[in-house]
Amino acid sequence: MNNANGSVFKYPDNVDTDVIIPARHLNTQDAKELASHCMEDIDKDFIHNVKDGDIMVGGWNFGCGSSREHAPLAIKTAGISVVIAKSFARIFYRNSINIGLPIMECPEAVDAISAGDTVSVDFDTGVITDETTGKTFQAEPFPPFIQKIIADGGLMKSLTKK
Repeated sequence: MNNANGSVFKYPDNVDTDVIIPARHLNTQDAKELASHCMEDIDKDFIHNVKDGDIMVGGWNFGCGSSREHAPLAIKTAGISVVIAKSFARIFYRNSINIGLPIMECPEAVDAISAGDTVSVDFDTGVITDETTGKTFQAEPFPPFIQKIIADGGLMKSLTKK
């Protein structure tokens, strides 16, 4: 997967893992069940409106809170192709890479992109394009080894792939 294109769901600063996937739903490891509760405490309509390939945009410190890999897994399984934020909590960042969810930091893009905009992302170059407004932004592209982990669907799949 070298690019993403979809409609934007936009969230504020400090969206924590308990908002992404509420703790009351952590009694399952089933990714589809987790995804069915993704963002429900901050956006009850998210799971009903998200489509495969859509894009999540967040503010500063996205994914703060508990160090649960369930949060990026719920986002990815819900259909989100990439999360763009001003910054990520470090453990969320690493968990996202580990499960194969592309994430990019780009404060300028977050400030300019609105909910509902159509956005495309080129993972090879780091270029984010708001197709609704025509504006482009430059994020840091992933180094090749992280691109491989994401393309393989996560770290464990990457390690076992010959």
